[in-house]
Amino acid sequence: MIEKLGLQPLQASAPSTPKSKSAAEVSEQFGQFLTDAMNKLKEQQVEVDKLNNQFAKGETSDVHQIMIASEKASLGLELTVQVRNKVVEAYQEIMRTQV
Repeated sequence: MIEKLGLQPLQASAPSTPKSKSAAEVSEQFGQFLTDAMNKLKEQQVEVDKLNNQFAKGETSDVHQIMIASEKASLGLELTVQVRNKVVEAYQEIMRTQV
């Protein structure tokens, strides 16, 4: 079942030494992660719009799929807003820190 989800089971391995990355590399990876997440969120919104239009035109009658897609997009947007709020809060806390 795990394989169907695209996940790999955990395997015991010898502890590896962590590779140190520069701040630029970490920043670039984080930026890419955020870009990918925003693109996925946009794709979800487009899918919901497409399903809503199909439903309005009478091309589909599967309300369950529309509701599931709508909830996924809604939760994704809510998560994005919460992450943004936490990032802004962390930035403000750093700016308040006295050196």
